[in-house]
Amino acid sequence: MTFPHAGAARPYLFNDRTVEGYRRAMAAGTERVADRIRRADRPFSGVSPERLAPEIAAIDLERPLHDHAAALDELERVYLRDAVYFHHPRYLAHLNCPVVIPALLGEAVLSAVNSSLDTWDQSAGGTLIERRLIEWTAGRIGFGPASDGVFTSGGTQSNLHALLLAREEAGAAPSRLRVITSEAGHFSVRKAANLLGLGPDAVVTVETDTQRRMRPAALARELDRCRRDGLVVMAVVATAGTTDFGSIDPLPEIADLCARAGVWLHVDAAYGCGLLVSRRRRHLLDGIERADSVTVDFHKSFFQPVSSSAVLVRDGAVLRHAAHHADYLNPLRMAERGIPNQVDKSLQTTRRFDALKLWLTLRVMGPDAVGELFDEVVDRAAEAHALVAEDPRFEVVTRSPLSTLVFRYLPPDYLRHEGPGRKLADDANLYAREALAASGEAVVAGTKVDGRHYLKFTLLNPETTMDDVAHVLDLLAGHAQRYVDDLAPLADHSEVTHVHS
Repeated sequence: MTFPHAGAARPYLFNDRTVEGYRRAMAAGTERVADRIRRADRPFSGVSPERLAPEIAAIDLERPLHDHAAALDELERVYLRDAVYFHHPRYLAHLNCPVVIPALLGEAVLSAVNSSLDTWDQSAGGTLIERRLIEWTAGRIGFGPASDGVFTSGGTQSNLHALLLAREEAGAAPSRLRVITSEAGHFSVRKAANLLGLGPDAVVTVETDTQRRMRPAALARELDRCRRDGLVVMAVVATAGTTDFGSIDPLPEIADLCARAGVWLHVDAAYGCGLLVSRRRRHLLDGIERADSVTVDFHKSFFQPVSSSAVLVRDGAVLRHAAHHADYLNPLRMAERGIPNQVDKSLQTTRRFDALKLWLTLRVMGPDAVGELFDEVVDRAAEAHALVAEDPRFEVVTRSPLSTLVFRYLPPDYLRHEGPGRKLADDANLYAREALAASGEAVVAGTKVDGRHYLKFTLLNPETTMDDVAHVLDLLAGHAQRYVDDLAPLADHSEVTHVHS
């Protein structure tokens, strides 16, 4: 579709008179993506910000191309060519999953119809579909008929939402409120506390065991200390799938302690929610049904496109703390008439119909198929752990019940050395990760454990094989050893040598 002058704007609108143009544009865009996916032989081009930024900065946004094909050609150069492709089996970095085709179909439909899920008169059936999916998810968690929830933009917003509800239920002065989580919990807990106006000391972290799970005894001591100091614990945040280790806190024991103390229990299952549809590992979430609120991220372990997340509560009445009525949007009389306006329980107003992606996934594939895919990546992570644990080049931290693997390369002759030897190991691992990304052959993550630099695999692609894992390990070891042999003697050990493509 080509328009020779800027004044010809109407044909760009999507309506009954432009459906053929819509079909052609969508087909052209879909074909570009399909071709790129078909040809991608690595997860990343290795492009650096310094190289790509000038290309994008040079584009004059005041001079439109007036042609979909030309715009797609340009997009190929500034985005598709250098995008990070999570579908590739050697993308092993963050909690980004490949996506299933029924969800992509849902994405296309929801974008075109463009429903907003804040009020009934903007979404109708979309409102009811989202509510049905909340009911289904709550059932999988083990909540009863009084439960409720709402879709969100992601785990950070879900955690914020849950802690807002907990704060309001606590009903104490902000200076007295405390949130307890483990030292392996997600950073969004502290961020939420800041956004909620709590003091800088509001988030208290307790120690973890060797499996990086919250220690119930440590939680019990902290609950008792807060009580003795006249502080109010507004929430305990347990984690079902920590970002680094995939560890799952002992939910039954934590639930017992929260019940005895009368404290709100929030379970951050943004990562571990895939276990809700696992036929072999659902028991790992035993105790989650006793939570007051739960975060789930379907775009992490249900193979959904970003964004698709939700916060669920055992007692739907507490969602009233997020409600606000405006005469022009959702006046109180509509709530009194039972009109289902999702804005009454959401932190957002205008909101995409992201639930449609999960709906079509369940209707086409079914939950067992999603659970099968998640079980596959967990199986692969267990195999990868065994491989790395037996490899003398590497040191592994712990075995994850989910699909992460935290490990590091240890240079020969530096296995037990302190001081310079440990610094060399840190620098070698940092260099290896950068060099691998610059090559584009694979992408892995990094983290710190007890002050030392480690590498991390996050396996979320069922297409990743052990050959892929072994190949990436060899690449990492090669880059790390090159740093030790060739670059470390020349480098100032105050900082690692950086790699650019």
